[in-house]
This record gives sequence, structure tokens and C-alpha cells, in this order.
Amino acid sequence: MIKVFIHGSGHKSSSWNEVVKNMHYNEDILCPDLSSILNGKEASYSNLYSSFIDYCNKIEGEIDLCGLSLGGILALNYAIEYPGKVKSLVLIGTPYKVPKFMFRIQNIIFRLLPKSTFKGMVFNKKDTFILGNTMKELDFSNNVQVIICPTLIICGEKDKANMKSAHFLSENIKGSEWKIIQETGHVVNEENPKELARILNDYYDGN
Repeated sequence: MIKVFIHGSGHKSSSWNEVVKNMHYNEDILCPDLSSILNGKEASYSNLYSSFIDYCNKIEGEIDLCGLSLGGILALNYAIEYPGKVKSLVLIGTPYKVPKFMFRIQNIIFRLLPKSTFKGMVFNKKDTFILGNTMKELDFSNNVQVIICPTLIICGEKDKANMKSAHFLSENIKGSEWKIIQETGHVVNEENPKELARILNDYYDGN
């Protein structure tokens, strides 16, 4: 079974390296780079999601999706629209809607940062703003209830910004499980890769 691990907006596909290294069946794991699958198109959310749909639909059979932050939003969106394609879903530090206040604060901070700061991120400064501005109205509050595949929700203990969302998702996705990873913040795959891999191995082995 092919597993697709999707990174967040502030990171690259390499952010999964340590997790993948500790997975039982890592030869079946794909880690797409979100900027690459855009194929030169503007980094709007609609373009990114459309490219993600194309990427996933080219994979034969069902897939396991595992996404962090932006990656989780893409995975969530896809699982809602393509229920027959998704065998299981893992959402890590994933908001079910974009918090407008936090978004405004983030935008102010990003505007003050030099372009060089974005070199370690998947999108440059310009594309980061384009993506963010086209995500402001995203809200899956009334859609997550339709998800039918086994779902695991994960949140780092220190990721206070997404803890409320983790509660919401666990309560509104039927039969979902959720876990808090202790002493860990938002970027779980880099901050605590071995523990995340252990949880994912247990989850996939049980499904």
C-alpha cells in the first residue's frame, strides 16, 4: 500500500527523512515536494490542491495519506472529496479551518522577514504570501463528518495553536483516534521523528 507523506508550508519533503528511516515498510512511502508538483504554476491554494489531486490520482489503487499542517489540510481536503481513494488518513497539527487572527499575525511577521529567511522553506517569500492569502477562507467544519476511512489525529503537546482543532477533528470524524505527543511542538516530524514513526508503525500495522 502506497503511503503519501505531505510536508507543511515552512518545510520541504526532506523534513520526513528521519521519520521514513524509522518506518517498517519505507519503500512504499512517497514524500512529494509541494513546490515541485505545482510545475511552475502560481502558488495559490487552488493550484496546489489541483496539482495534489493529479499527483494522488496517478497512484494506482487506494493510498494512505499522512499530512502535517498544510500537508494535513491537503490530505483532509482530498479525503473529503475522494473517499474511495483514501484507505487511511493521518492529520498532524492540522487546522480544520484557517484561524484568521493567527493568519494576520503571521502575515505581519512574514512581511518583516528578509527573503533569505525563506530559503529553507518550500516556497519563497512571494509564493508564501500568495498561498496564505488564497487560504484565508478555507473551512472544513461542515465537511469532515463525511470522512469514512480510519483516521488518526496527532498533535504535539506544545502545539497550542492546533490543539483545539485536534479536539474538533477527533469529535467530528467518526471512529477516529487521536494522540498527543509529549514535549513536542508543531513540527512533529522534525522535533520527534522516532516517536512519530513508532505511532505511525503501530497505526498502519493495525489497519
